[in-house]
Amino acid sequence: MYLILIGLISLFGSAVILGFWAVAKYNTLISFSALAKEAWSGVDVQLQRRYDLIPNLVATVKQYGVHEKDVLENITKFRVAAMNAQNLQEKSAQESAFTGTLKTLFAVAENYPELKANENFLQLQKSLEALESEIQIARRYYNGTIRNYNIAIQQFPANIIAKTTSFTPLSFFELNNAEGRNNPRVSF
Repeated sequence: MYLILIGLISLFGSAVILGFWAVAKYNTLISFSALAKEAWSGVDVQLQRRYDLIPNLVATVKQYGVHEKDVLENITKFRVAAMNAQNLQEKSAQESAFTGTLKTLFAVAENYPELKANENFLQLQKSLEALESEIQIARRYYNGTIRNYNIAIQQFPANIIAKTTSFTPLSFFELNNAEGRNNPRVSF
């Protein structure tokens, strides 16, 4: 009888320890998930800052390059498409296209020496350069948190908790083409 009681206490103690471990792992996964959401928010904020800057840049360039209408229309079109992307894959694809059109804009600006000397354009150019750096930092942070999250949900034995509580791997924020991997050239 005494051995049965010790066995039940041991079994109960093991179950309690296992329960605490499961709760601790679950809370760790929740923390990683929250960090991933916070990291995406940082990327999104930086992208929105760039989206807000582009109309001013386009308006400045319009004053000098009226015949470059197609480039300016494409920038506006791709900006709207990137802003309206619904998921990470769409956002990555649209950002690639948008970055490519920004490069085209700066190539067009090369043809207008008076534009390159315009104080407003130079200020917008510096702002965009700083924003591109901030976007790159935010993307790195996001991808780092996604890496940590994905590792956490795939490692044994935490993967058991992850599978039973519907934690799934998240995608990295990658640009779809090699050209889009480089920041737009904003120096003249």
